[in-house]
Amino acid sequence: MPSMSQPTSSRSVTPAVTPGRVSIAALVAYALLSVPVRAETIQVTIDKLVFSPAEVNAKVGDTIEWINKDALAHTATATSGDWNVVIAPRQTGRVVLKKSGAADYFCKYHPNMKGRVVATP
Repeated sequence: MPSMSQPTSSRSVTPAVTPGRVSIAALVAYALLSVPVRAETIQVTIDKLVFSPAEVNAKVGDTIEWINKDALAHTATATSGDWNVVIAPRQTGRVVLKKSGAADYFCKYHPNMKGRVVATP
């Protein structure tokens, strides 16, 4: 039986670079080289019935951590009702910020204690 062979060429075929391929390659390179944004923990100390610092700037996804150095329990209660953190004496309490904007807060047990968190996207 005679052998049927396909004609061969010594020339190599290079696929054409199209704009779509360049865009995909650029996106893959960007994704591999970009550094992910990491959420931070921002600490607020409670000492002698005072939040310190009284105002903090954060980003959505960051954690606010209150460190209670007092011998009394406190809360960090958002006036909007978005969060209420009870902090036992000599303990810590945390909240993860879910939305942007300014949030005023206070201690339910000691209403003269006030603070503010300003969160950006």
